[in-house]
Amino acid sequence: MDLPVNPPILPMLAKRIGELPAAGQWIFEPKWDGFRALVFHDGDEIFIQSRDEKSLNRYFPELLGPLRSQLPARSVVDGEIVVARNGALDFEALQLRIHPAASRVNLLSRESPASIVLFDLLSEGNQDLRSVAFRERRMKLESMLSAAAPPIHLTPATTDLSVAADWFRRFEGAGLDGVVAKAISGKYESNKRVMLKVKHERDCDCVVGGFRWHKNSERAAVGSLLLGLYDDSGALQHVGVCGSFKDSVRRDLVEYLAPYRRDALVDHPWKAWAEHDSADDQPGRRMPGGQSRWS
Repeated sequence: MDLPVNPPILPMLAKRIGELPAAGQWIFEPKWDGFRALVFHDGDEIFIQSRDEKSLNRYFPELLGPLRSQLPARSVVDGEIVVARNGALDFEALQLRIHPAASRVNLLSRESPASIVLFDLLSEGNQDLRSVAFRERRMKLESMLSAAAPPIHLTPATTDLSVAADWFRRFEGAGLDGVVAKAISGKYESNKRVMLKVKHERDCDCVVGGFRWHKNSERAAVGSLLLGLYDDSGALQHVGVCGSFKDSVRRDLVEYLAPYRRDALVDHPWKAWAEHDSADDQPGRRMPGGQSRWS
């Protein structure tokens, strides 16, 4: 590819806050619960990049043709891949799309096809737009997608705080994750938390079923805790990870968890997954229960 913005690049991130900021300097958008995706289009070539800079092309073959036909021949856009079923987003169905078998991927692409919701424009033609104010990028994106058709969608946007608050209240049951606020004059800043997000809060007491080592620490440190909940049959089901720790806490957790590591895999419900993960040439790609989240 030979674009003004070439892969890989890290997406712009959001900082979590407690309530929506006052109107005036912000554009509000729904926060979609899916896989973050940067799409690079150069001629006939399409590259869908995940948040952690991996290719998602093979997992979502049904998106390649529509992206190729509906996006300008030289463009880079930011968005979210989602799966909608029965009038709501289905994140579990989306997770199942990350599968090593091409036959399974192709089957799921027909049974539970994905859509992509676009919300930012990084480049068009020969112009790098990352330093352009978001208001202008949004206007260009709206013009670009004026004739968009499923599975390509433009995310709604508003400067009206009351509309954003209504989205936050009304759409939780549809699977939306909250509301994002972007500075009207803001630039696109990769890997920086310059957007704001307000998410629906759900409290839950979870079981720590395991942990992963931190990959980039010079000393032994915990990267993330693997969390689980028991279902009605008594099986421990993986429900997510927790990894937002200070470096000092990551190191302290090594000592705290040490007693629990002795014979930890004996009769552990996630034993098979753990052994497979440790033997994998790219460990950490999957989670207990066979699910994986790249976003």
